[in-house]
Amino acid sequence: MTNHAAVPLPVAELSAAFSQPRPMRRGTVNERRMKCGQANCACQRDPKARHGPYYMLTQTWGGKTRSRYVSSDQLPVLRRQIEAGREFRQRVEAYWEACEPWADAELEQTQAAEAAEKKGSRRASGKRSAKNSKRS
Repeated sequence: MTNHAAVPLPVAELSAAFSQPRPMRRGTVNERRMKCGQANCACQRDPKARHGPYYMLTQTWGGKTRSRYVSSDQLPVLRRQIEAGREFRQRVEAYWEACEPWADAELEQTQAAEAAEKKGSRRASGKRSAKNSKRS
């Protein structure tokens, strides 16, 4: 178990931010205007006359890209959730960066303890086996 008194202040502050959950998601929102399938529609000739805007949420799950349409009413909530996800990712990265020096210090303590334990003792003298064994 970790001694919480030994937790560096930046690590403690960053970990406290994780205790405040909120809805978040990965992905992006894109606006699209599209042509329809009718040959005599103005959208076929004029790009400004295309239908829309339509909004799509695009996400990658398990190596596959998935998109779905969302309504314009859902956009503010969706954008807030995506921004919360980006902030979460940034906090996780900052947490990693704060934990690395702490982990290095722990390794150095272990290495110093091992060096103190060994005390630079010499090898005990004793019989050594011959380089060429007489056994077959």
